[in-house]
Amino acid sequence: MSSFILGLDVGTTSVKAVLLEADSRSVAASRSIPTAAEISDDSGIQAKEQDTGRIISAVNRCVSQLPADQLQRVSSVGLSGQMHGLLFWKEKGGCDWSNGDFFTAEDTSQLITWQDGRCSCDFLSSLPEPRSHLSVATGFGCATIFWYTKHRPEFLEAFTVAGTIQDYVVSMLCGLEACVMTPQNAASWGFFNTETNQWNEDILKAAGFPVRLLPRCVPSGGPAGRTCSAWHGVPAGTPVAAALGDFQCSVYSCRSAPTDAVLNISTSAQLTFSMPADFTPPDSPQPESSISYFPYFDSSYLAVAASLNGGNALATFVETLTTWMRELGVEPTDSCLYEKLISCALKQETSDLRVSPTLLGERHAPLCLGQVTNISASNLSLGHVFRALCRGVLANISSMMPAERLQRAGVRRIVGSGSALARNEALRQEVEKAFPLQVVYGQDADSAAGVAMVLCDRL
Repeated sequence: MSSFILGLDVGTTSVKAVLLEADSRSVAASRSIPTAAEISDDSGIQAKEQDTGRIISAVNRCVSQLPADQLQRVSSVGLSGQMHGLLFWKEKGGCDWSNGDFFTAEDTSQLITWQDGRCSCDFLSSLPEPRSHLSVATGFGCATIFWYTKHRPEFLEAFTVAGTIQDYVVSMLCGLEACVMTPQNAASWGFFNTETNQWNEDILKAAGFPVRLLPRCVPSGGPAGRTCSAWHGVPAGTPVAAALGDFQCSVYSCRSAPTDAVLNISTSAQLTFSMPADFTPPDSPQPESSISYFPYFDSSYLAVAASLNGGNALATFVETLTTWMRELGVEPTDSCLYEKLISCALKQETSDLRVSPTLLGERHAPLCLGQVTNISASNLSLGHVFRALCRGVLANISSMMPAERLQRAGVRRIVGSGSALARNEALRQEVEKAFPLQVVYGQDADSAAGVAMVLCDRL
């Protein structure tokens, strides 16, 4: 009788659970549930936080909806989740899931997400230079801890452990008193050297950083422990892997050859390809570079252009248009409006209107915000505007990682994935205009399936 691997992705807006049949490496069942965990911010510090209890509830509900007989045959559990984010908890009490859905709010903080904006450019410039090839940005775990150290040190005294939300779920499942973290997530926090796989403890200590909170690092794809009790049918004693980054798992799920690049456009946008096996990243951060190098598996790296502006730019336009229409006394629905805008754009194959949709700036250029140029009386139709907006999303990501860079790296085709690409034909057309390479669709990036595939391939 075949066994199954349970893959879980704890995302920014939803939780997804997948059961992968180990022998065939095919998805036998999957469920996805929105977390509805966003907390409104009235602090004035541009905080982005989520209710940890709601996230854990969504995890439990999602797993409980999978087929019971298959859950009883789960042979290993893997997790991925939103990178950069940060959660604090207590060693004693914060990680006891022995009753299946136990959660004590006072033992944990809220989740500070990767979208958090409390660390201003001035604050970030006051931090020490990391001994790492990766820069530190707002929303990164170590930057957020530095912020609390300066502005709310008493808050930190209540907690003994810190990690990502996916690390926390691993700790609960295994009953761990400490937190273990893979280089994939540690690198996303900053102040982590991926060549030595160590935190910059000497630099952090000298700057007054509470290094007691830092997790212990274990290899990506390695074990964290075993389930300390039965969980929705998953047997007690089932091996649990240390949590991985959602980005790396999404790439793993849809790339079929080393010469594939992956373009994912959902809320944000990422374009990535594999670096050669002997690649070594730079010795120090390159803050003005649009390309970062993320740790992958087996000491390899992905070259990544990670844009903050993707489907969210299109969504912002739809929301703005909806607001204008309501102000004029019309009550549209977003989904209906979005489909009509795509239809308008498909009728308008080209436009000389120029839209730079960087509403959130970019990590390498945070002050470079959106622009609309070359406006004339003849290019203000909805077809022109939405076509130009779609082209602008692709122009932005292709400026961060030009097609020539992909070709020099030996990339032969681009695998397109993500919800924004899946539902927007005009956007897909702009992909094929921006990149003179074969573009294929249909193999959608799926972090939950990806983490299960990683475990399946490494069993």
